[in-house]
Amino acid sequence: MKKYLWFVLAGILLGGCASYTATSGRVVIKDDGKAADKAVEIRLIPSDRALIKDYYRKSPVANTAPGSMPLIRGGNLLADVKVEPLPPVLERKLSSLPTTHVRWITGRDVILVEKKTRTIVDAIYDVTK
Repeated sequence: MKKYLWFVLAGILLGGCASYTATSGRVVIKDDGKAADKAVEIRLIPSDRALIKDYYRKSPVANTAPGSMPLIRGGNLLADVKVEPLPPVLERKLSSLPTTHVRWITGRDVILVEKKTRTIVDAIYDVTK
């Protein structure tokens, strides 16, 4: 009986670790005030990705050195990382974002960041080669 309990306990502990790994890095906003099953995933949609890549492919960009640190989805953007907003001409063409999020360019990468926590929600790497 004691062995059985140890197996059940190990299964529960390992099952919890596996479920965390499967969902880590995904950012979802859920509004409990409305429908309980209504959730919105914040990310750079394919049409926005295409517009951003096309914009930077056609525009001459001066001195776009690669960033000094890797930007990882789900990671936090450090305060000393230099960021700039996307050009207004490009930003107007893209889909709207919640006021809690912003698109920035840093080095050669375009990132989608949650402002309050500076969590990198999504990224397009090496867009300004």
